[in-house]
Amino acid sequence: MTESFDQAWVLLGVGMVTVFSVLLLVVIIGNTLIFFVNRFLSKEATDSSGDKPSVGELHSAKVAAIVAGVKKATGGRGNVIEIRKK
Repeated sequence: MTESFDQAWVLLGVGMVTVFSVLLLVVIIGNTLIFFVNRFLSKEATDSSGDKPSVGELHSAKVAAIVAGVKKATGGRGNVIEIRKK
């Protein structure tokens, strides 16, 4: 009976170490991928103009819709300070 418990503990330990290792690899690979995508494929890094779109470039109906949406979502307590295009 003791041998079966020993074998069960070994299997439990090996399984937990395996799951931890796989999850650690997923996190490391995911963070590395995010780092490289943000570093080399970022739109801001490739955009050399650096111009901010002004509110004048937006259609007045769009600005009114954004302001109305913010007012409704915040119950009239929120104010639109700046509108920037992402």
